[in-house]
Amino acid sequence: MKICYTNKTDFELTSMVAKGDHDAFGELVERYKNLVYSVVLRMISDKEEANDQAQEVFIKLYKNIDKYRDEFKFSTWVIRIATNHVIDFRRRNKNNVEASNLEDLEQDVAIHQPSAEEVYLAKEQTKSLADAVESLPDMYKLPIVLYHQQGMSYQEISDIVGVPISKIKNRLFRARKLLKEALANMQRGESYV
Repeated sequence: MKICYTNKTDFELTSMVAKGDHDAFGELVERYKNLVYSVVLRMISDKEEANDQAQEVFIKLYKNIDKYRDEFKFSTWVIRIATNHVIDFRRRNKNNVEASNLEDLEQDVAIHQPSAEEVYLAKEQTKSLADAVESLPDMYKLPIVLYHQQGMSYQEISDIVGVPISKIKNRLFRARKLLKEALANMQRGESYV
């Protein structure tokens, strides 16, 4: 008899995986591969490296599946593992990290065909923002990425980072201020944050 995994909850699947059901883990990977890859890519910005690190995240997830508790959303737990993994990876490879790619912050206006100059300026602004985000310390960068790029709530970020919501709000406020200063400095030709 074939088991239908798609109608199982995340907690049911994690319990099945803990008992050795590899197909249940395959269903979890299928459900969360895009989310994990997206979070990792936003923090690393190299597509090949992000793919490798996302795979590493799933290996960690598999090895620690018995530690999952259903008091948290599974997606929150997965993102916490992913962000912690990327932070560790970045610490180990500090000099190899490229600026985050924030292409989704570019605005495409369908009505107006931009000139070559407008396209160039938009790319430069996006690169400047990516460089500014990349220059932030991880304690500020992570909330910015999770809130603005992943659309997570303060509570979800709080659960992932493991700090109170008030600190998340403060870190987001401080990160935005640092980004504003960094972008102003870049316009004047000074160094970032």
